[in-house]
Amino acid sequence: MSAAPPTASTAARPAMTPGLVVLVLSLLLGIQPVTTDLYLPALPSLTEGFAAPVSQAQLTLTTLLLAFGISQLVWGPLSDRYGRRPVLLVGLGAYTLASIGCALAASMPLLIVWRTVQGAAMGAAVMGARAIVRDLYTPETGARVMSKGLTGLGVIACACAPLGGLLSDVLGWRYALTALAVFGALSLAVVALRFEETLAVRNPLALRPANLLATWLSILRHPAFLTYSALSTASYAGLFTFLAASSFVFIKVLGLSRTEYGLVMFSMALVYILGTFMCRRLLPRYGVRRSVAIAGALTLAGGTSMGGLAWAGLHNGWAIMLPYYLFMLAHGVHQPCGQSGAVGPFPHAAGAASALNGFLMMVAAFAVGGWMGTRLDGTVFPLTNGIWLWSVCIAAVSWTLVQRYGEPRRA
Repeated sequence: MSAAPPTASTAARPAMTPGLVVLVLSLLLGIQPVTTDLYLPALPSLTEGFAAPVSQAQLTLTTLLLAFGISQLVWGPLSDRYGRRPVLLVGLGAYTLASIGCALAASMPLLIVWRTVQGAAMGAAVMGARAIVRDLYTPETGARVMSKGLTGLGVIACACAPLGGLLSDVLGWRYALTALAVFGALSLAVVALRFEETLAVRNPLALRPANLLATWLSILRHPAFLTYSALSTASYAGLFTFLAASSFVFIKVLGLSRTEYGLVMFSMALVYILGTFMCRRLLPRYGVRRSVAIAGALTLAGGTSMGGLAWAGLHNGWAIMLPYYLFMLAHGVHQPCGQSGAVGPFPHAAGAASALNGFLMMVAAFAVGGWMGTRLDGTVFPLTNGIWLWSVCIAAVSWTLVQRYGEPRRA
């Protein structure tokens, strides 16, 4: 059964300025590093405060990401049916309330529950951002606009880790979690007051099971979607390997303070911003496929250097940070190209395509987090070996699948 064509809506194309679009994208995409990076410096002290094992503390990350991934499968079709704006308002409102619940949690199990709700609500924001880009732009232009939104994400991420470390050191971990509620409320206010609907054609059949199944199957059969989803998923898995392990490695193994660790994360986010600028320079000159191939070489160089230095016995912060800068520079190319490329062929099902892409990324992150929770052994190897593995996967996808199937074509 093929998906029924959407019906026309009377909604006009939005009159938002390009600057406002980038601001909205930055906030919606930035909610993800706010929810993870700002909280990471507080994770060791939070674990000690609840007298919980490390594996249970990791659940506050992995369950959040699993809920984040699954929820997008619901938010995506809802946004194709009713529009991006109502889904964003509901999702951001729920996120703000869940963030307050996290800050007030009286036990680790209760914190895990609230983090799960927070992840489900966060799915509306990130899914919505990818769908908005496809609503307004062609796939080629969308990659450049997405890189601008991800630059904004990087700026937000730069502030998150140092702020989280400072709040945790000076005031305690609950204040770090309270900052998430403040960001959620700010984003909700911007969307409520300034954002105009971008979906000009709504699909009244988007939520019918038969139509939804047919849409998902058509997306999953499209080689460009599979190719770019593999790229964005492998790149995010490499990032999440660092997020899941770095606070314990840098603070517990290498002896950094929480504030110093926040500065490490700041430097990573800054390099990521440079990567998004590099992406915008590469795309007009080389196109998507060659840009991704160049970034794949940087990724492999970074991952191999990190793994080789660790096995050579160089266990210090710089031996991890310098190679990972190469990885993050390339991440600034792979993510905008991967996320926009996965959604590009589906202008009338951008919500569903965005949801599936996000779901695959979060399934990988959930698996990485679960594995890391049982492998952190007081050495740097779980972190360095994990980054090395994902760098090989990213390079393989960049040099093979993207070169063969990466030309943007409408489904």
